[in-house]
Amino acid sequence: MQADQIKKVLPSRVSERQSWAQDIFDIMDELRIEKTKQNVCSIVAVVDQESNFIADPTVAGLGEKAVQEINSRLKEKFEAKLGELIGGTVAGYFQEVLKNQPSPENNYMSQMRQVKTERELDLLYREIFAYMSKHYHISALTGAAKLVGQDIGEKMNPITTLGSMQVHINYAKEHKRQSGNIAELRNSLYTQYGGLYYGIHRLMQYPAEYDQAIYRFADYNSGMYSSRNAAFQSMLQALSENEISLDGDLLLYNKDGDVRPTLSQSEKELIAIFAKNNILITPRQVRSDLKKEKDKKFENTQTYLAVQKLYQSKTNKDPMYAVMPQVVISGPKLSRDYNTNWFASRVNGRYETCMQKAKRIKI
Repeated sequence: MQADQIKKVLPSRVSERQSWAQDIFDIMDELRIEKTKQNVCSIVAVVDQESNFIADPTVAGLGEKAVQEINSRLKEKFEAKLGELIGGTVAGYFQEVLKNQPSPENNYMSQMRQVKTERELDLLYREIFAYMSKHYHISALTGAAKLVGQDIGEKMNPITTLGSMQVHINYAKEHKRQSGNIAELRNSLYTQYGGLYYGIHRLMQYPAEYDQAIYRFADYNSGMYSSRNAAFQSMLQALSENEISLDGDLLLYNKDGDVRPTLSQSEKELIAIFAKNNILITPRQVRSDLKKEKDKKFENTQTYLAVQKLYQSKTNKDPMYAVMPQVVISGPKLSRDYNTNWFASRVNGRYETCMQKAKRIKI
């Protein structure tokens, strides 16, 4: 598809349709993504779901939600990120700054209530942490921790998904398209091109044998290969006497995304099933294989192939490749909790609408 053809499948309510279409075309070029109707409509559907094609959309009640989150969970969040001793101290400083700076009459808390967009809230948090880095120093019994502007601000900034396609900042950092500091990267994500670039990269830049687009949409919400991994868990459940959560995570991870040593439910079941069925795959090999769960290579591991084979022999059914992950979505930007099925279904509806328009276009 060409840029003028992409423009025709965008929702009619989108302003600056030519500009959005051209950016999508250029980014697909840059990332070498084939411009099929399916690929274009997948991108269009996710952008529309996440932001209605607005680079920095207004979020209803965002300021009040942010204030409520601070009032109810501030200390808990700081302690989770910095440890109980330092986290509690920093939380106290943060509260003091919110109430009294830059002036008691126009303090940061009152400014926070007024924000309308994610970018405004992000910039305000950055300003608050920059102020703290200049004015506070923390000493703890176990050592000393100094607030270093960018580092502490980035570590504590609660705005972690940004832009028109709501890309996690860590993903953008891993796939930066140009040099620059973290503030510049965040600013880029709020632009039309930057938000699209990282979102399209996240959505399309990994191979998966899905027979329906809805599974890629589910992955976009709950994590790369979540739909494939949930199918793996579903096969595992069929071989087990226990209920297994179909969340698409085969290992346990800490808040930084590193694998925890503790065995997950899926890992325990795998070890037990292999032992029961005399399958000679060691727990060490199982762990090594499961570490590939965020990659296409997982499908070539001994563990994945053994479960497929055992499932087929025990059930007389073909192995499953993808099922909908069962993951609840929550956060201060949402009016209530949702699940991945809700998100993927909504995106899929937009995808089908786009595909109906695309059918009328000759390529």
